[in-house]
Amino acid sequence: MKYQVGEVGRIVLARFEDGEEILGNLADIARKENIRASVFYLLGGITDARIVVGPDNDKVRPPEPVWKDIMESHETLGIGTIFWYQEEPRIHFHGAYGKFDSVKAGCLRDKGKTFIVMEAIIVEIKGVNAVRDLDTVTDMVLLKLR
Repeated sequence: MKYQVGEVGRIVLARFEDGEEILGNLADIARKENIRASVFYLLGGITDARIVVGPDNDKVRPPEPVWKDIMESHETLGIGTIFWYQEEPRIHFHGAYGKFDSVKAGCLRDKGKTFIVMEAIIVEIKGVNAVRDLDTVTDMVLLKLR
């Protein structure tokens, strides 16, 4: 285990409008505000999204993701982090996505649009030296504490 202790910096409250890209908006805020490390919460509606619900085989490296599409509106609640990989903010978000009695949980990747409204609360983490870096075993861009 590796860890660092930081402090809470700025807090950004954002409202994403109907049809707006969720991951793109988060990255835009991180770029514009130069937020290098943060945790964020999302609450609202999502549609036209792709999530990863797990690897196909737990023993295979790099893991082969299993994708699920969310084509209709779903309620969403989740938590994520933003750290930079090279010159770009990279987002890691896990959430629960529900419609009626059907609930899915997974990592939002690739795409996801706001359905009516999505609220984002971004909490900046100051005083840590953390980035994302390519892990050659998993072929994923993962958190690295320097």
